[in-house]
Amino acid sequence: MNDHYLKKLDRVTAILTQLQSKPIVRAQDLAEKFDVSIRTIYRDVKTLENAGIPIVGEAGNGYSLMDGYKLPPIMFTREEVLSFITAEKLMQKFSHQSLGSHYQAAMEKVRSVLRHSDKNLIRNIEKQIDVFSFHTDSGDSLKNVIPIILESIAEKNQLLIRYKTIDGRVDNRIIETVGMFFEFNIWYIMAYCTLRKDFRQFRIDRILEISKTQNPYLQEYGQVNDYRKKSNGNKVKAKLLVDKKIMNHLVNSKKYYGLTEEIETENGVELTFETEWINDGFPRWLVTFADYATVLEPESLQTRLKELLAKMIERHQ
Repeated sequence: MNDHYLKKLDRVTAILTQLQSKPIVRAQDLAEKFDVSIRTIYRDVKTLENAGIPIVGEAGNGYSLMDGYKLPPIMFTREEVLSFITAEKLMQKFSHQSLGSHYQAAMEKVRSVLRHSDKNLIRNIEKQIDVFSFHTDSGDSLKNVIPIILESIAEKNQLLIRYKTIDGRVDNRIIETVGMFFEFNIWYIMAYCTLRKDFRQFRIDRILEISKTQNPYLQEYGQVNDYRKKSNGNKVKAKLLVDKKIMNHLVNSKKYYGLTEEIETENGVELTFETEWINDGFPRWLVTFADYATVLEPESLQTRLKELLAKMIERHQ
């Protein structure tokens, strides 16, 4: 069997896997995924149909397996089995505790369909992989919070939450969830807040109570990243001149704080930001490397930085 037919066999098998895992699959998406033409995908689908696989749909509309049709369990490659082990270790360290038991149950089902040799492979190697994280237990009191949030997204029902704000106040909010995201070791909800009549993000570890309501929402909000890019306030332009030797330590955080431009000069790296947190969050972040940075603008940032440094000196005298 030549290389062409081997590639086709792998692709046709992968297409069958896609059909098993999704309610509908578009030829255009498959063509992009496997880097082939749409005409090639049409031929591959025809190959599956000729093999007796009952595929519903047609070119242009998408494909799916006939409802009720069952296929034998899919066999995993050795590389896929090893990836499961790594993913499980990451989930143990970085997933919210409300997902832990569900993921563990899912992994047990995956293990149950593995070949005997692959089960031995997992047993021999899983103790040789570990993930070390600085993330500490947030002490969340709600054990099933993320599944409830995900259900509300799927069902498009409003959530009622009792939420502790950053200044210690406790509010009741009714929200329409757009999505969730994980950033700096914290899970967040992006949602439309009916109280504020605007989009807000809520830290999941500050939710004290949560419940689904029977109130549906019909608004289509799009994707969570569409709203993370939007500003809820006025942004201020800030410029810093930073020593080159510490730039590697700012790789992730500089983007988080609104980096828009980075120019390397003889005297250092000139960083330009647009930030909403010019009076608090941004200068407090700047304090962590202030001995390697010069504030170019605005003057108010220089003043605020000096105030923070003065308070630090006073507290530690």
